[in-house]
Amino acid sequence: MERKRLLVFVIAYMAEKHIEWVLDRIPRDLGDEFDVEIAVFDDASKDQTSEVAVRALENSDLPYAYRVLTNPRNQGYGGNQKLGYQYAVKGGFDVVVMVHGDGQYPPEEIRTIARCALENGAAFGSRFATEGAALEGGMPTYKFVGNQILTTFQNGVLGTELTEFHSGFRAYSTEALRSIPFSLNSNDFHFDTEIFIQLSRAGWTIGEIAIPTHYGDEICRVNGVEYARKVVSQSMRSKLHDMGLFYERKYDVEGREGIYESKVDYLSPTYVAIQKIPPRSTVLDLGSSDGHLARELRSRGCRVIGVDLEQPQDEDAFDDFILWNLDHGLPKIDEDIDVIVMLDVIEHLKSPEDFVEEIAQFCRDRNVLRLHVSTGNIAFLITRLGLLAGQFNYGPRGILDMTHTRLFTRRTIRRLFRQAGFEVSSIEGIPAPFPLALGEGAKANALLKLNALAIRAMPRLFSFQFFLDLRAPADLDKMLRLSHSHAGSTTETEQPPLILAGSDAPTS
Repeated sequence: MERKRLLVFVIAYMAEKHIEWVLDRIPRDLGDEFDVEIAVFDDASKDQTSEVAVRALENSDLPYAYRVLTNPRNQGYGGNQKLGYQYAVKGGFDVVVMVHGDGQYPPEEIRTIARCALENGAAFGSRFATEGAALEGGMPTYKFVGNQILTTFQNGVLGTELTEFHSGFRAYSTEALRSIPFSLNSNDFHFDTEIFIQLSRAGWTIGEIAIPTHYGDEICRVNGVEYARKVVSQSMRSKLHDMGLFYERKYDVEGREGIYESKVDYLSPTYVAIQKIPPRSTVLDLGSSDGHLARELRSRGCRVIGVDLEQPQDEDAFDDFILWNLDHGLPKIDEDIDVIVMLDVIEHLKSPEDFVEEIAQFCRDRNVLRLHVSTGNIAFLITRLGLLAGQFNYGPRGILDMTHTRLFTRRTIRRLFRQAGFEVSSIEGIPAPFPLALGEGAKANALLKLNALAIRAMPRLFSFQFFLDLRAPADLDKMLRLSHSHAGSTTETEQPPLILAGSDAPTS
């Protein structure tokens, strides 16, 4: 079996007092399992860190290839990590383990953490995995308390269960590193928080191993208060990105976006549509996504024809599915349709006006009576507050989804359909999707109810979305034919024949 390539990445700054001791602690038997290289990255130290490291490696009995690189200018803690990880990725390594040059973390555990990273994608060495070990190892009380508060906060915001977020003993598979834009992260100490968020968003598991705590005479260069502020800020930005309220390019990581989640279990456009569509109807679901609505409707005896730009993972969710780009208009539909549904679709189209006109004509020609439509409310309170603060942030989801081409208020979406001849039977305000942002639970349910109450008072301000129940436009020719056939004569004078289009038009 071919051995995995392991890079022992020693991050160093002003570490001349400790770097030799750290290098000497690297296990000699790693080569039994890995093809090993040591790379020391000196971040433009003003002391003799690089020279000491070179001498130590030249005179040691470590059986590994090694390099000592000195940055031309100081890159910062995060910036130095970027260089090391780029070196690992470009060098064809399978896993990289970061070891601090000041000796605070145990090189003796390189094998264990490398294995954990290869198994999960990433791994942290936790000083809190063993109860009481951190304080016994000399961690100052204020750091212990601060670490625990921040870790608890981040677990709550990010939905994780780590025992420690703020260890500098870390390992990453290069496959995981290639999947995230770590180059966009800060050069500061909160780089560690940002890369964790990226990996988590990309779907990688973060493994933990227990490590001993060591505090000696090394110099701490972290401003604790500023570090904590930035950690909290980045964690919240990630959550706001998930909610579609703030966009961060570095957190727009493949693996979390793209498929619309199920919204059938709480007040949402999908939920309202299910309540309004009669059982055993034939439904044309435009922009059907992955079939969450279709599955529920079919369980109620409906026949569902799905239309979407992308192939669903489970085509069996539909009675029939048509792969189609709605920017090209409607596909050919041979069946009789009772109800058309367009949930969160209209805002994606290049020309909503033309499409609505086509839908209107389709309804006239095919005698479709009902159309259900939902769209985001650009006048939602949070969007207004963002504008007040000078923010208008597109993102991967929400009202300001980056794929949206049009934005609507309550008035403008109603006007769009009225001008095509539709009658607006009702327009309902929909609360923000708190269960998607916070997870299903008591807190999300309480916020949904609170938002729904606010919508009753001020729908234009507090509605996250609007749901329109529309009656199809009248076919004037049919109405006129019906009116003529039932009309009574009020004069004995013979009327001229009325000529109407259509094979059943009366001739006299």
